[in-house]
Amino acid sequence: MSTIIEIVNLKCNGCVNTVKKGVLSIDGINEVDVDLEASTVKVPTENNELINQVKAKLSKMGYPELGDANTMLHKAKSFVSCASGKMTTESE
Repeated sequence: MSTIIEIVNLKCNGCVNTVKKGVLSIDGINEVDVDLEASTVKVPTENNELINQVKAKLSKMGYPELGDANTMLHKAKSFVSCASGKMTTESE
């Protein structure tokens, strides 16, 4: 079974790359699917502890769950994450 998390601030493929890299850095997460159009992150687990870690990681990177606070700091972090993800994409 999988869990789908709806997030905000997902704007481009650079963001998608950053989100994938960040979520895959969590121990116990070996797969992630990020849907740019739907602004969702799908992880193959229903383990609440892992899901909470994923949500915390997403928020820290500037992509909080829909319904959570989306502060100016979140928006700024997502902008930096987006640019970083674009550089990763272009250099690959």
